[in-house]
Formats: sequence, C-alpha cells, structure tokens
Amino acid sequence: MSIMTYNGGCVIAMKGKGCVAIAADRRLGVRGHTVSTDFKKIYEMGPTLMIGLPGLASDTLTVSQRLKFRINLYELRENRRITPKTFASVVSNMLYERRFGPYFIEPVIAGIDPKTGEPFIACTDVIGCLEEPEDFVVAGTATEQAFGMCETLWEPNLEPDDLFETISQALVNAVDRDAGSGWGAVVYVIEKDKVTERTVKTRMD
Repeated sequence: MSIMTYNGGCVIAMKGKGCVAIAADRRLGVRGHTVSTDFKKIYEMGPTLMIGLPGLASDTLTVSQRLKFRINLYELRENRRITPKTFASVVSNMLYERRFGPYFIEPVIAGIDPKTGEPFIACTDVIGCLEEPEDFVVAGTATEQAFGMCETLWEPNLEPDDLFETISQALVNAVDRDAGSGWGAVVYVIEKDKVTERTVKTRMD
C-alpha cells in the first residue's frame, strides 16, 4: 500500500464566477480501519485563502503549521496580505526544499485575490510541481472517481450556490466509490467579502 493512501482522504477545489469552493471528506483511517470521522484537512491561511492537505495525517499537521509560520513572516515583512498566487509559490518552494525526504501530501490551494477579486486554484505533487488549471483540481485516494464526477458536473461561471451544489455532488459521489475516504464532508465557498462553511452528510458505513 502506498504511504499516500495510508490515512485516506479526498480534496476538491473548483472555480466559479468570482468565487471558489474547496471541499474535503472527514475520514481519518489507518489502511482500512477508520480512526476518526471529523479529521480536519482544510486550513485557513488568510481571510479568502485556504489549503487542503490530503495525504499522510502527520505531515498534514506539520505542513499546515509550517505554512502558517511562513505566511506570518511574509505579512510582517511585506506589511500586506499574501495573494493566492504568491502563496502557491511558497507552498511549492517549501515542498521542493524537502524533495529528497518529502512530505507525503498533495496540497490543493483555493482563494480569491484580495485586490483583483480573481478566483485562483492550484495543486502540487509531493515535491512541489505546481499546476494552475482553469476549472478544478482534485487530490487524495478518490482522485480517479473525483475527476470523472468533476468533468461531468462542472461548468464555467457558476454562481456561489450552484458551485456549492456542484462540488458537493462531485465529492459525495466520488467518496461513495472509494473505501479510503468518506464519512461526511466539509465545503467552503470563498467569495471576495465572505466565506461560507457547510457540512455535508454522507453515508456513514
């Protein structure tokens, strides 16, 4: 079994019209054994900036704390909020520093640029290779199922409510077909002036 699938989990991010959404399941497992049903995989890095960290649970906690530390240093030095694009570079650089002994995570970044209001999504692999698509990104054990659902359901210029519905349906249907993830989901819809958090109930078996 791959170390990337040891704890399970799935994260999806999608672009909408002036908004982005990021969603994750809540399962923490050890191979096939479920340990917890409320494990946090999405972390707030700014008022309109979030990162999802599927992969090895210990690395999820370590990387989230190290990133928060680097963002605080950046904002103290620059005296301004970090933009999502800059934050993606910070994540990529941090992972590449550890390329010979990497963190076993696949970060998914979602945010709104505080000045321009442009939605931004990105993802990297374990050594920080950055990708910035125009539609959606997926990571975790349910990647294959989530890709199929996202390609089927996503449309350009979705409004916030429609984006929530689309990402929720994609995640719920993807994790239903994957034994390594599931047990409920949490969805964040990020707009320029607010962030909406919703919990989605799924099959609990």
